Amino acid sequence: MDRELNEEELQDLYAWIDKIPLSRPKRNITRDFSDGVMAAEVVKHFFPKLVDLHNYISANSTPQKFSNWSLLNRKVFSKLNFHVPEETVKSLVLSTAGVIEPVLSDLREKINKKLEHKTDNNLDLEYYDTRNQQKPHAEIYQTEEKHLARLAGREMKRDEKSRLKNGKPQHTGQLYTDVDPAFQLILQEKEQAMMALQETVEILKMKVERLEHLVHLKDMRIEDLTRHLETYKTKGNTK
Repeated sequence: MDRELNEEELQDLYAWIDKIPLSRPKRNITRDFSDGVMAAEVVKHFFPKLVDLHNYISANSTPQKFSNWSLLNRKVFSKLNFHVPEETVKSLVLSTAGVIEPVLSDLREKINKKLEHKTDNNLDLEYYDTRNQQKPHAEIYQTEEKHLARLAGREMKRDEKSRLKNGKPQHTGQLYTDVDPAFQLILQEKEQAMMALQETVEILKMKVERLEHLVHLKDMRIEDLTRHLETYKTKGNTK
């Protein structure tokens, strides 16, 4: 990461960056990338699920720039087996010339390796890779479900006895301990979303029961008023 790129490597790197749609015009690469936001956008272009851009704030202040790069190291770069050293981050934040290019070059290598690397523990890269975003959504979902089923089947064989003995479902994070961190994050997000939906369903059930009870009370009140009305009419006719 400390090595200097030759002119040919620099031009190739700049051409690669120019192909990536970024939120800000590329004027001065040293200043443009100093706050880490555009670095996050580069990763998101290739792996949309790995980056939440709302966590990265465009900034001129040094503390916020450090915060962005620190978050990138922890949440994003770690999943690419990549890390920007603290001293390098300081230089990036201070817009030191010639520092960002080697960082982006190394990041590019990690991205390419991730795109090319396929193992049983990795979700098909078409799920992450924006170069295949033209694929029908149904096909992408089928790919995801296929991997979930395969992983679940493998883990079921290994943990079936203990889970049946305990009689309790295991947490997704515990069930897929040997899964790629990015894929594990997706599983955890889906589980959290499912739990939130279940809570919503329970709340709605309670509201429905409450409304049914109120309707029942109103029906009883209507019947009572109807009886009183009939009694009043009967007495009136008698007179």
